Amino acid sequence: MPRLPISALLLSATLAFFPVAATAQSDEEVYNRIESLHGNAGDLSEPLLSLVEAMGNDDAATIAGLAEYPLRVAANGESYEIQNADDFIENFDSLVTQDTRDAVAGQSFAQLFVNSDGVMLADGAVWMSNVCDTGDCSSSHWAVISINN
Repeated sequence: MPRLPISALLLSATLAFFPVAATAQSDEEVYNRIESLHGNAGDLSEPLLSLVEAMGNDDAATIAGLAEYPLRVAANGESYEIQNADDFIENFDSLVTQDTRDAVAGQSFAQLFVNSDGVMLADGAVWMSNVCDTGDCSSSHWAVISINN
């Protein structure tokens, strides 16, 4: 059985403090699915934990810093392409509803849904993906790629 890296274990332990519903999958199963579909699963822990905490604290600047731009946001019955962090921060209250903030703040690692598009939080409210920094994807980072209120 593969061992989870310390970062995944710390994320799991930290997210355990958030209220969660019973899940049908384990942290290890989620981690392995992320690794098999996207690679770089160990590097998801820090940005995911930052996102969960920032949503709970209404910290627009931290969330903006975790996003990949242009960022797709569905809010107020409209679809937006936010071009940069400043635009996101300035319009945060209208772009990210309190329900979305609360749902993401209550996210546990085992509740993540993973497919070839990325990692889904809070039943699709937020999607994160492993974004390539280079053409051959030898360097990448995890980022918020869409928000759906």
